[in-house]
Amino acid sequence: QITGIGNRTTIADGNTWNHEHIALLGRTLTAPEKEGHRIARHLADYVLVWAGGGGDDVAKSPHLRRIANSVYRGLCREPTCRDFGFQSKGNPTVDMRKSLLYKLHSHNLVPDVQADRNRFREVFTTTYGKVRIYKILSVSKESKDWVANPVNRVCDAPGSWMCRGQYPPALKKVLSEKKDFKQLEDFNAKSDHDDSDYQREYMENVMHKKQAPRPRDSKNGQEPKEAQEQPPARHEVVKLSDEKIEALNQNWENNERTTLMWELISENRLNDMVQLLYESPDLVHLRSADGRGPMFWAHEYGRSQFLQVFRQLGVREDRKDAVGKTALDMA
Repeated sequence: QITGIGNRTTIADGNTWNHEHIALLGRTLTAPEKEGHRIARHLADYVLVWAGGGGDDVAKSPHLRRIANSVYRGLCREPTCRDFGFQSKGNPTVDMRKSLLYKLHSHNLVPDVQADRNRFREVFTTTYGKVRIYKILSVSKESKDWVANPVNRVCDAPGSWMCRGQYPPALKKVLSEKKDFKQLEDFNAKSDHDDSDYQREYMENVMHKKQAPRPRDSKNGQEPKEAQEQPPARHEVVKLSDEKIEALNQNWENNERTTLMWELISENRLNDMVQLLYESPDLVHLRSADGRGPMFWAHEYGRSQFLQVFRQLGVREDRKDAVGKTALDMA
């Protein structure tokens, strides 16, 4: 939309097919402001930030951080990047507060939060603050000239209009730190134990399944008999008690789990969501900081099958968000 309506070339508009590219942008936006600027000045002239609450860029930024960490390993202490987000009372974690995206999003809106005037200058903000645009200062002319030179484009044939751009040489050091990520669905790629271990740890953390190992008998090294006789996990989604549902609805916050549910609903990934609910049925009752949750998002995106599942699990449609709207108002 930015390219089509604004007639401006963008390096992110709908370009989610390239995981490594999004990881670079995620690293840029979720890095500390100074580090983010060092990368951004070789990529673009301006930064556009969706703000104003709800599903804005800060709410989605933990997912950006996770994508960045999947390619640039070590940005977070563990794959779900729980050190990048917000605490229970809505206060940003240290890494979130330092990030470029948080600075641009909350500039002059949150006490003691300002973008570095030597690196970024605010040039446009919509009436209600939904969109904020900043000019990147000290943009590298050398990188701009290099990217604009047709010689540095990779075309599918001599003289073709189909030419793939390349990152400028100034980003070589940053790019050398990446590890191309192999998706679970990429059957054409050779298996990689590092990626498999990473994905497994990621899912364990998301589902809160990581537990201490079962105790073993000090003599024979086997699990105690009572542990061996534990029944297998149930293969159905459990409906929580009314008391538990009410307790969950009292807690409103943005975190990696609300982001995950929003993604599954917006991307219409019903099977993936049901698989998660086998282990964590509480996910359907989560509420984001604006009071909305899975039922709201299912109505917003017209996901009739999701609505059926949510209703069966006791998710109410008459609960109100922060501005007094119900999920039915989103339809």
